[in-house]
Amino acid sequence: MDGKHMQIGEVAERTELSLRTIRHYEETGLVVPSARSQGGFRLYTEADVARLMVIRRMKPLGFTLEEMRDLLAATDRLDSGDALSDDERCALLELVGGFERAAAERVTKLRTQLSRAEEFAATLRQRLAGAPSPQ
Repeated sequence: MDGKHMQIGEVAERTELSLRTIRHYEETGLVVPSARSQGGFRLYTEADVARLMVIRRMKPLGFTLEEMRDLLAATDRLDSGDALSDDERCALLELVGGFERAAAERVTKLRTQLSRAEEFAATLRQRLAGAPSPQ
C-alpha cells in the first residue's frame, strides 16, 4: 500500500464494521471504494472511512439506508467545492439541520430507554440482594 489506501480488512477494523456490512453498504451505493488494487482488492481512503463512520453512527439511531443516502448526498454536495447557489446551499443546510434535529430527538428517546433499562436492572439486583440464600 502507498499509505493513502487501505484494504477492506483494515477499514473493518478501524470502523468496527464487519466485512459483510461494508460490502453491503457498497452494494447499496452508500460507500464506493476509492480504488482497486491490481489484484482487484477494494481500496479505501480516509474519506471512505469517515463516510462509513457517519453510516455507523446513524444506524443505531434507526435511520434508514435511504435517509443515510440522502444525508450523505447533501454533505457530499456541500463539501464538493462546487459553486452552489444561495438557494441550493440553504436547502442543503436545511436538510442537514433536519437530520441533526431528528438525531437529537432519537438520542433523547434512547436515553430514556437506557434509564428505564438501568432502573429495571437495579430492581433485579435489589431483589437478588434481598432474597434468602438457598439452603
